[in-house]
Amino acid sequence: MNLDLNALIEEILPKQKEGKVASYIPALASVDPNQLGIAFYDLKNQQIIQAGDSKTRFAIESISKVIALLWAIKKLGIQEVFTYVGSRQTGFAFNSALNMEITHAKKPLNPFVNVGAIMTTSLIVQDKEINPHPFAEILAFTKEICNDPDLYLDTQIYLSEKETGDLNRSLAYYLKAKNMMIAKVEPSLDTYFKQCSIMVTTKSLANLGAVLANDGIKPWDNQRLISSESATVTKSLMMTAGLYNQSGTYSRLIGVPTKSGVGGGLVSAAPHKFGIGIFSPALNDEGNSVAGLALLQSIVDKLDLNIFK
Repeated sequence: MNLDLNALIEEILPKQKEGKVASYIPALASVDPNQLGIAFYDLKNQQIIQAGDSKTRFAIESISKVIALLWAIKKLGIQEVFTYVGSRQTGFAFNSALNMEITHAKKPLNPFVNVGAIMTTSLIVQDKEINPHPFAEILAFTKEICNDPDLYLDTQIYLSEKETGDLNRSLAYYLKAKNMMIAKVEPSLDTYFKQCSIMVTTKSLANLGAVLANDGIKPWDNQRLISSESATVTKSLMMTAGLYNQSGTYSRLIGVPTKSGVGGGLVSAAPHKFGIGIFSPALNDEGNSVAGLALLQSIVDKLDLNIFK
């Protein structure tokens, strides 16, 4: 890969001034916005390339929705999971259920809006019977798919999420009131808040992206972790709903399956080529990393990764 990543980071980092950190989660308010890091997993050459603030740990936040979906499918099967959550786009904010009220929907539109993600996590909590350790399962699976045994739950961020998560709490009780959620609300929410508070690096996310880009096979040991079908479905959802209300725009501009988190992370899966992890905590109004998206778009253009071209 013939790219000067450090030069690109130096060029693009000032864009972080156009955004701001996710201060509505108090534990994230103090994160230094002046950071930009990237890691590539090069499938062809079997190597990881890193630059910038690539080793900084940050909260995975909504990127955990990808992992929870994959784990739910692995445990319950794809047909069972999509009985409870759809795979359609929504034109509403990621933390809204208004579209469900308007359309009288019988299930959340997709697993990447908050109401759909809470539903997905609740399936893991329920798991036919009451699961006594749902977060431990998610954490173990996250360590495996990210090839990062050192990632961990940040208790401060978890408690901050829990204390300020009234909107998510209302979404969960909405699902329960509409008889859509089979699990109990509070254990489902507690697990959801914890999964969002896992601390990762860009390398962790590059490994996650590499598994998806490699059709569900871990490239570091050539062992299949997830089915080809679940990898394909997840990449499709990342393309159509992975960047909140900017998903359609960036499907055109970037053309690589990508999921963001309000911790400033981005994970991308360029099929059969790269897994990409990016971190820059200053967000735009839609909740996506400003400098991170600019860096991703620049790299996609330079390496001609857009799958639609």
